[in-house]
Amino acid sequence: MLIGKDSLLIGKDTLTVKKDTTKNGAGLTSQVNIIAADSLSSDFENNIVHLYKGAKVKYQEFEISADYIRLDQTNNQVFASGITDHKGKYVGRPVVLFPNDTPKSVDSLTYDFKNEEGNTYGVMTEVDGGFIQAKIVRKNMYDEMSLYHGLYSTCNLPEPHTHFGFFISKGLVTKNQIIAGPSYLVLESIPLKFAAIPFGFFPKPNKRNSGFLFPSFGEDYTRGFSMRDIGWYFAFNDYWDSEVRASIYSKGSWEANMNTRYQVNYKYNGGFNLRFASTKTGVEGTSNYGTNRDFNVTWNHTQRQEANPGTSFSASVNFGTGSYFRNTGANSTYDYNRLTNNNMSSSISYGKVFADGKVNFTSAFSHNQDISLGTVNVQLPTISLNVATFNPFDSKERVGEQKWYQRITVGYSLQGKNSISTTESEIFKRESLKKFSNGIQHNIPISLSVNALKHFQFNTSVNYTERWYFQSIRKYLENIPSGYREVTDTVQGFNRAYDYSVSSGLSTKIYGMYPKIGKVEAIRHVVTPSINLNYRPDFASDQFGFYRSYQNSNGEVTDYSIFQNGIYGSPSGGRSMGIGFSIDNNIEAKVRSKSDTTGTGFKKIPILQGLTFSGNYNFVADSMKLSNINFSGRTALFNQKINLNFNGTLDPYQMDRNGQRINKYAIQNGKLATVSNFGFSFDYSFNPKAGKSRNESIDSLRNRAGAGLTPEQSATLARISADPNAFVDFNIPWNLAGSFAFQYNKVGLTTRYTSTLNIHGDFSLTPKWKVQFNSGYDFMQKEISLTRFSIYRDLHCWDMSIGWVPFGQFQSYNVTIRAKASLLQDLKLSKRNSHYSNSGF
Repeated sequence: MLIGKDSLLIGKDTLTVKKDTTKNGAGLTSQVNIIAADSLSSDFENNIVHLYKGAKVKYQEFEISADYIRLDQTNNQVFASGITDHKGKYVGRPVVLFPNDTPKSVDSLTYDFKNEEGNTYGVMTEVDGGFIQAKIVRKNMYDEMSLYHGLYSTCNLPEPHTHFGFFISKGLVTKNQIIAGPSYLVLESIPLKFAAIPFGFFPKPNKRNSGFLFPSFGEDYTRGFSMRDIGWYFAFNDYWDSEVRASIYSKGSWEANMNTRYQVNYKYNGGFNLRFASTKTGVEGTSNYGTNRDFNVTWNHTQRQEANPGTSFSASVNFGTGSYFRNTGANSTYDYNRLTNNNMSSSISYGKVFADGKVNFTSAFSHNQDISLGTVNVQLPTISLNVATFNPFDSKERVGEQKWYQRITVGYSLQGKNSISTTESEIFKRESLKKFSNGIQHNIPISLSVNALKHFQFNTSVNYTERWYFQSIRKYLENIPSGYREVTDTVQGFNRAYDYSVSSGLSTKIYGMYPKIGKVEAIRHVVTPSINLNYRPDFASDQFGFYRSYQNSNGEVTDYSIFQNGIYGSPSGGRSMGIGFSIDNNIEAKVRSKSDTTGTGFKKIPILQGLTFSGNYNFVADSMKLSNINFSGRTALFNQKINLNFNGTLDPYQMDRNGQRINKYAIQNGKLATVSNFGFSFDYSFNPKAGKSRNESIDSLRNRAGAGLTPEQSATLARISADPNAFVDFNIPWNLAGSFAFQYNKVGLTTRYTSTLNIHGDFSLTPKWKVQFNSGYDFMQKEISLTRFSIYRDLHCWDMSIGWVPFGQFQSYNVTIRAKASLLQDLKLSKRNSHYSNSGF
């Protein structure tokens, strides 16, 4: 073996060992590079080099660094270990990088360069979220690893304190399989040798495989003992997989679901979930004993924009029986949002862009379901075609500014809709097909906007709308034995209805500045008033043919529109010619920043944003010429930590003693107007860091979605996205947040209020214990909303959670202990007890 010249540098020794070409090929095939940050010594008699402190040896793809390395150049072997410092602490452990492997920290090792074999002592390595520690590990040139006295653990500490795993006396790990000798279970460092196996053979494929999904066991107050989520995982290929699970209860209830996911990289991804449940209610043998059968279907699909430029397709579907989550306790999760949600909605949409982006076509299926009322509204389909506005009188070769007529713009849009409104029980019946309402609407807006009188903006517009319907109605009186009854017939056939209107107006901006007040440097008030003249003919006149009359059961002649049930409505009756007006206000203050020491730093604080009043006065109306005055606005308080929104309607007319509006202004009675409705809402978090931490966690999970989330991660993402209290961050010591909403409505003499307060938060008892709570109060119903307490304990490589709903319809508790490793998410212990349906007790 030829040894190159040693060069001793400041803080670094280098030695190059080159290939020996004089010993019949017995030498190495390439050079060995060595570095010692502290010192280097050579034993020339035995041909051994000793390296100290920050030493490193590299041969081909093998690399090792440690505080002590011994290089035996005669036998082509290296030994590495740490050293014991002056405090008696073992430091500088070797970090080794084998070919085609990740770096590993070991207590010590020996390695043969020529045979590419070595022994490692006290090794720890990560395997799919778990950790293997072994007393001795040997790895050969075939990438096979033999281990002696190995320990598979969920904990990454050298001595696992909350350990669940297996002790393996001897084992062999290859690329596609693990062969183990006598092994037994270990729990909290206690060997459970009665749960031992004499040998084991475990496949270790490099792709997903189908397999059994282990259930969890528990007890439910109304459904009995349970075996939950037992099932089978189907790994069809690299693009899609599926889980089929079932839950069985001792009192006869059962649930089943199929969750399927699919993903094609750079094209699209999504998944769907089909759920069915049969829930026993009441007490067996009594009159209230029965069975509720429910289902729920969800589907989501997302298409990457670059997969098909100019075309989009997306889906977000959620429909089923409204009682599914209530009867199953939200699949025994008692999720607050699912249990209290009164609406389900779906949307499937397709879009295509034509003509260099000037024409946009979209088509969608949508559904909306009111769970409390049991009503369903389905739109199948909705289509839309929009053409970007253009200037028909402008020229591409124009030089200079546009003339006034070249500023005229024209647009076009088309909408089509086919919808039905019915109930959950009627939606799938054949008779429902006859209840679909459909139509097509065309809209052509023509507008002109120019600057007038320097500070004013002048605009004028003509809007033409045409509707195509395939049904119309006729009303008449029918003679029956008891007298007469009003009948409405639906007449099939094509009909067109159209209307148009003209409007012209002026708008401007007025700026006001208020002088300095204390620390407030200035206050700026921007007022944007606008006024317009508008005209619309009376489309109820006979010349249009859109309205007819009949004699009702009281003998009175009544006008009606033959399109009054049309999906896009009917042209309005009554001539309109009036003045529309609106005024918008924005007020903000300029305040010197407290952190500024130069005297030039300022910050803007919004006082009122978008405070708008609007209305209309119709000159040709018979009465009630002035419309209601609508107003809305928003502001931010306490350094923009509270967002406050408000809106309402002012009625300028008086009411009689029966609650009917009369043609007299309220101001004649000493009142400016009557508030017919008003609402406001706000929310606030006392610890902004908590919300920021939650948002960062959501972003982190979503960023990993491209690589494919585990089912557990997908469920976590959905849960913390919907429920702020579902995210636990032990680094945030406390959080308290709340929201309040108030709504007032007055119809005639009837006044209605809604007022709700919601509060949620958490606090850390210790760095490892966290308590969360969620509650609220409905001031009108005078009752506390769903209240839930959760306790979390960080067990390092495990975590424990306790959930408790102390009272109410969903009274329950659950205890769950779960491994953190993603590979072991099905390894959990849980205990549940529920009182969510006490009707039979």
